[in-house]
Amino acid sequence: MPRAIDHVVHASRDLAAQADFYTRLGFTLGTRNQHPWGTENHIVQFPGHFIELISKGPGFKTPADLDPHTFSFAGFISSELEHGEGLSLLALQTQDAPTTRAEFKAAGIGDFEPFHFERKGKRADGAESHVAFTLAFARSPLIPHIGFFTCQHHRPEDFYAPALQQHPNGAVAVAGVVIVAENPAAHAEFMSALTGQREMLATSMGIDIEVAVEQSIEILTPVAFRYRFGEAALGEGLGEPRMAVCRIAVRDIALMADMIEESGVTFARVGNRLVVPPSAAFGAALAFEAVTD
Repeated sequence: MPRAIDHVVHASRDLAAQADFYTRLGFTLGTRNQHPWGTENHIVQFPGHFIELISKGPGFKTPADLDPHTFSFAGFISSELEHGEGLSLLALQTQDAPTTRAEFKAAGIGDFEPFHFERKGKRADGAESHVAFTLAFARSPLIPHIGFFTCQHHRPEDFYAPALQQHPNGAVAVAGVVIVAENPAAHAEFMSALTGQREMLATSMGIDIEVAVEQSIEILTPVAFRYRFGEAALGEGLGEPRMAVCRIAVRDIALMADMIEESGVTFARVGNRLVVPPSAAFGAALAFEAVTD
């Protein structure tokens, strides 16, 4: 089975402002959490996956040089924020991170030690929770500005909360992410090994990898991207391949349009999508689409 999206990491330099932005767009956010290494986050939950809003906290310290077999989550976030805000890491699901790590090593896409961490949190009712994760990382030298990993949840019952998955804007899922690259085909082998999906749709526009029902990872050429999401959605990011858009499925596209208009956030109607450009969304474009039946 392919590895579905577990979460998308949206990094910013001002977590409070980013949280306010998502709230004004009609999302329900979890409480502000602290990681042991100094980053802080808010979680936007959907059933079985989420968007992670993340920034460096006041106690953050840039990690020292590490062993090449260690992927520094904190170091990667810090480095990317020096370049700019935006979608910085993509996590896929796994039930067994050590086995996934072995598969990545055999495929030649990651020889990093599994990374385990735990943190305290709060449930929707305010009660304290304790969550734990093990991560297995992969890297492509052709995609230096996106971090890839799988995430094993050891206590999902303490992490996911149905009350936090009810969003006033009617959002129900992350429908996928879109990476922009001059030559999408050059990344097909890596993405196949990463996702476990051996079949993908390849066209002159790029490649489309279905990782779950109604959820995909796409790599599009800049021309195809502009056609699908509009010129403003491309922004002025790095020249290397980058994760440019998070696609979000909503129940009522008209309601979503009303909420964006009421928030005062800039957006454009591109085909049947509502696209908030990176200039308004902390370096990442958000594309809202009506849920398919």
